[in-house]
Amino acid sequence: MLKSIRSNNHRELSKAISHIENDQDISPDYFIQLHPYIHHSIRIGITGPPGVGKSSLVDCLIPEILSQDKSVGVVAVDPTSPFSGGALLGDRIRMNRFFDNNDVYIRSMGSHQHLGGLAKKAQDVGDVIAASGKDIIIFETVGIGQAEHDVVKAVDLTVVVLMPGTGDEIQLMKAGLMEIADIFVINKTDKEGANRLAQTLQALLHSFSKPDSLEPPVINTIASTGEGVFDWYKLIEDHLKEMDKRGVLESKRLERHRERIRGLIQDRLLSKFWSSHRLEQLEKATQSVESIQSSPYEIAEELLTAFENG
Repeated sequence: MLKSIRSNNHRELSKAISHIENDQDISPDYFIQLHPYIHHSIRIGITGPPGVGKSSLVDCLIPEILSQDKSVGVVAVDPTSPFSGGALLGDRIRMNRFFDNNDVYIRSMGSHQHLGGLAKKAQDVGDVIAASGKDIIIFETVGIGQAEHDVVKAVDLTVVVLMPGTGDEIQLMKAGLMEIADIFVINKTDKEGANRLAQTLQALLHSFSKPDSLEPPVINTIASTGEGVFDWYKLIEDHLKEMDKRGVLESKRLERHRERIRGLIQDRLLSKFWSSHRLEQLEKATQSVESIQSSPYEIAEELLTAFENG
């Protein structure tokens, strides 16, 4: 499978990603062998509130990337229903014009209720796509507004998309989007209030930026017509070069590497702890609780003691 992925076989690529998504048992050796082939790709995160046009912008960005003789992979995360467990994977429908292009690979994933805007396995999927030789990998987050900060841990450059007229742009920025953005895109700038939003945002960024930091630029686009998308892609390229020159890119990648090690250890420990026997014990214990008189801490302590005693 690894050999097929290295030769850009999209069928085998899809198979490998399905194994990852379905939590099928994949040996760590697989990812160890994959590792030497994942470093050349640039990883870009596209995030922001729902309805701002993230998918439309990605759809417009793909041709710009292809025009530079570069290949692209897209990991588009859609919300998973808490009731059915299913996800409306609409991004493939939007981008199906690239279906037969071997330089474009698009994968929609359900978030599976994972907070942070990205599916839990999105980074592993990004590695597999990178190993297929894709030059740029785009992570489009689920669009849940204030809880999308996990995207920063997965990418080299984060683009935050806003739009005028929603009434809560500044609130969203104060909630943390200002801190995670490398570039701001104001989309749907044919709407009233676009210039005011751009000016307010630039003033805020200027006042918050430290003297030696790289201030995020702001650019206007209209995804429905493609206006501003060429300039946006050029801005991404220029900003990445500046980040590389200042050592920011290397620093981000190193921290991402460290964070993934922490995450893998946590996952492995959790997996070892939650044996089928312990899960059964937990279910029985919680189902037997019929009043709220006992403290949840007391019940949890009793359960942990039972776990420790086998």
